[in-house]
Amino acid sequence: MTGVSPWLALPGGRPTPELTRQLRAAHETFVTRGAPPQRPGVRAVVWDSWRRSLGSGVDPDGQGPPVDLLDDDLAAYRAAHPLAPVLPVIRRLLVEDAEADRMIVAVTDADGRMLWVEGDRRLRSLAEGMHFVPGARWSEDVAGTNAPGTALALDHPVQFYGSEHYRRPVQPWSCSAAPVHHPVTGVLLGAIDVTGGDHVASPHVLTLVRATVAAVESELRWLHREEPRDGARPVRAAPARPAAPVLEVLGRDRARLTRAGGPVELSLRHSELLLLLAEAAAAGEGRSAERLAAECHAGDAAAVTVRAELSRLRRLVGPDLVGSRPYRLLGPLETDLDRVRRLLDRGAVAAALDCYTGPVLPRSGAPGVAAARRRTAAAVRTAVLGARRPELLLRFTALPEARDDAAAWQALLEVLPAGSPRRPAAAAHLLALRRGPRG
Repeated sequence: MTGVSPWLALPGGRPTPELTRQLRAAHETFVTRGAPPQRPGVRAVVWDSWRRSLGSGVDPDGQGPPVDLLDDDLAAYRAAHPLAPVLPVIRRLLVEDAEADRMIVAVTDADGRMLWVEGDRRLRSLAEGMHFVPGARWSEDVAGTNAPGTALALDHPVQFYGSEHYRRPVQPWSCSAAPVHHPVTGVLLGAIDVTGGDHVASPHVLTLVRATVAAVESELRWLHREEPRDGARPVRAAPARPAAPVLEVLGRDRARLTRAGGPVELSLRHSELLLLLAEAAAAGEGRSAERLAAECHAGDAAAVTVRAELSRLRRLVGPDLVGSRPYRLLGPLETDLDRVRRLLDRGAVAAALDCYTGPVLPRSGAPGVAAARRRTAAAVRTAVLGARRPELLLRFTALPEARDDAAAWQALLEVLPAGSPRRPAAAAHLLALRRGPRG
């Protein structure tokens, strides 16, 4: 049919038995034998998404996507999200009629994490079985082909019918979704999705979703205005509490400290000292110059040397951050190391791996830093191997520190689907590790 949008799942509004049989057969062939040389009657947008899902190691029969955010963390994240102020618009245009229309309405962030899932209560209860719940991550690389995840991956409105989904547990559902952008900056903020039965894959539902996105972006533009149109003085919000300084040490040769005045690149020695003070503060402690000397230097070092470095550090970052007698932090200091630990503590392994950009100050030989490096790497490794999810193991084995980790490569081979194009390279790498260096 000419002139039909490739983004529509059911241009005629309803599925036919022939279409359903064709999709099921194509999907079965794809996940059991790998991608055939020709696309067998499947839309290009579906076929390409299946290939990406296979390449990401998504298990077509695996458990539901991970739930990254829970309870207070989810509430705080939603409250601070740019789409929170426009939620009433989404509810008015989609949610109010969702129960009568037998639909679920979901709003995600730009990474595919579900922020709000509302609508038909019976359908929501059924959808919980596939982790279609607030806080769950439905990005395409984790959850396979699905409307919100693929809409974000392609930055385009799209819909899927039944067996067009890559994961079999999702195939009883159909969905239509469109990405949302900030109307001024153009930044991708998230997606709006409608999920339900076959009728959700009809053209008019995608049109409704796109119209809702347009209304949301219009509301965001109105909220962003700097001056009111009537010439009155703008109402000023109460000043926000200054954010805590942030120290970044993961995957960086030297730490970066970001404060209200902007980022500051620290020397390696200052990076080590500030990280050690942050680690001490996490334990509710301070440090003497003698102990810092032992944690900073592999050999003997005079405490006077450390005192001189700390004096220079205090001049650089200000006396309100680092105190003395004993040396300690005088206020909160957030580290990217802290973020990884918190995420791991609540089982959000995917989000922790997002934050884990590499070892702690990899060029540092300071004993205290090396200990933090080992603890963090071991915690991430244990969580990833314990999760046994292909997409996490693929990302973990891509890290330099996992290059020679035979156990991680073995775990990856065990969970990759039989038809994954990643299997041959993973098997070859594992074989080379077991053989050891030649010479």
